[in-house]
Amino acid sequence: MTDTETTADRPSAAPPAANGVDRYFRISERGSTFGREIRGGFATFFTMAYILVLNPIILGSAKDKFGHTLDTGQLVTATALVACVMTVIMGVGGNLPLAIAAGLGLNAVVAFQLAPIMSWPDAMGLVVIEGVVICILVVTGLREAIMNAIPQQLKQAIGVGIGLFIAFIGFVDAGFVSRIPDAAQTTVPVQLGAVGRLTGWPVLVFCVGVLLTIALLARKVKGAILISIVTMTVVAIVIDAIADIKSWGLTTPHVPDKIVATPDFGLIGHFSLFGGFAKAGILTAVLLVFTLILSDFFDAMGTIVGISAEAGLLDDKGQVPGIGRVLFIDGAAAVAGGVGSASSNTAYIESAAGVGEGARTGFANLITGGLFGLALFLTPLLTIVPLQAAAPALIAVGFLMMTHVKHIDWDRYEIAIPAFLTIATMPFTYSITDGIGAGFLAYVVIKSVLGKAKEVHWLLWGVSVLFLVYFAIDPVEQILGVK
Repeated sequence: MTDTETTADRPSAAPPAANGVDRYFRISERGSTFGREIRGGFATFFTMAYILVLNPIILGSAKDKFGHTLDTGQLVTATALVACVMTVIMGVGGNLPLAIAAGLGLNAVVAFQLAPIMSWPDAMGLVVIEGVVICILVVTGLREAIMNAIPQQLKQAIGVGIGLFIAFIGFVDAGFVSRIPDAAQTTVPVQLGAVGRLTGWPVLVFCVGVLLTIALLARKVKGAILISIVTMTVVAIVIDAIADIKSWGLTTPHVPDKIVATPDFGLIGHFSLFGGFAKAGILTAVLLVFTLILSDFFDAMGTIVGISAEAGLLDDKGQVPGIGRVLFIDGAAAVAGGVGSASSNTAYIESAAGVGEGARTGFANLITGGLFGLALFLTPLLTIVPLQAAAPALIAVGFLMMTHVKHIDWDRYEIAIPAFLTIATMPFTYSITDGIGAGFLAYVVIKSVLGKAKEVHWLLWGVSVLFLVYFAIDPVEQILGVK
């Protein structure tokens, strides 16, 4: 429960469940309502619907070893189908408001590291193997044990870091800040707008959207985030109709020529499990699978912990309820992504938008998953939401997740410094995994120099060694001249 919710929004005792659906999803027990879950499901979908455009662009822009590309229409279908199925499964099986879709970063690895040295089916086969390995780690209890070995306050830091990360994503997606090209030879890594100042209608839509969102939140209006997204989408459509804007980005807010599109399932099942080992070599293929596992493993872990903390679902020990099922479904999502040729699928940090609307259970996933199902047929209609209209939701959610920083003991340097590095590294490196790694390594080092090495869980030692290899492998290869 966030600090922005009123006392009236926070029932003193869970009312009795009204029906079987309520009891199954524990909606009343968690202090939620069907209205909040539905609003949350819509909010989550609208903040992550961009993946229906972005995933096909990333995967469709790359050629495999033989010069083949993937059809954009088929990629849209595959992206929507896998997201629909796995989001619903996460809701029903994991009962957490965690939506699932093709992982950004992971799809770039598939497109620009795997595909160029093998065929597309081979690349998707390695994604399937990655998912299977993660599922095995869950079944053996190793993945859950690693999550439970993380100190509670470091888990809080992961959630705060993710909050800053998604807020930064919102600023970047909206064009409010942009990266300065290296050729500029400036010491400032990012700048305001595209030219050092704010220009153009799209950025104005974002700025007004941010002001509208924070005003609604301050007034504690129910559905604040969703109201803002819908309102600014309508405003963007009107502006585009009048001014004919060309700089919206991935999605353009105009009424489409057609609403219904026929899905093309041609890529489903188009994978080869072991072809990648033959074409790229066993060692290379194994390293590529390890790269996918490392990124997926810790990105998902951070997302699950962060979203659960924001929803107030962590138990007294800081653990996620039913974490075993949740982690297995997340691993199965990677398998499904490979089978569907949509790249590895994983839990989405944009789920925090739904939590910000009050979602606390997997029922919200039925709404989000259902909308992805509709997207199979209504893609032209559902992709009219511009990033500038959805990005204010990420800013608002970043604020909500930032409130958990108060749970960190900043007077204890042994936890405060690792927490700070975790929080700061995520947005600055644009990577959840890098932030977790920085925090883990700092925690182990500080505990050791203070003579408290025995207080560090042995699994945390093992994971820290892996992160040390992860951070050091490129510099070492460059020093040795092997890269």
